[in-house]
Amino acid sequence: MLYNHDVGNVPRMPAEIHWEGDSKEVLSEFPRDVKVNRGYSLRRLQNGERPVCQTRALTSIGKGVWELKESDERAWYRLVYLAKIGSVIHVLHCFEKDSRKTDRRDIATARFRLKQVLERLHRKKTSEIRK
Repeated sequence: MLYNHDVGNVPRMPAEIHWEGDSKEVLSEFPRDVKVNRGYSLRRLQNGERPVCQTRALTSIGKGVWELKESDERAWYRLVYLAKIGSVIHVLHCFEKDSRKTDRRDIATARFRLKQVLERLHRKKTSEIRK
């Protein structure tokens, strides 16, 4: 996870967020406090700062994949994202779970969306080289 370091007073543009699949819709169904904290943590990531919630690298899904973690008395809430590539953070998957173990379907969804993002980035890079 890359964070900005002070480089003089050079202003930095916030990273874009690209939502994969139904991630944004799922996030919008989370409880209000969880949504607010997720939004604030994403904004901090966009600005190259550390999120305010717990994070964990998900190397089992792929290189550069992280999750933002939070829980309440009812469930655990997860937002899985691909660390900033260029000026974009890709939110791969959002889900909630009611046990410590992550469902295989959620892992498979995040892996599939990561594969789609990486293929899209590769095609874009290839087409730019050909120009």
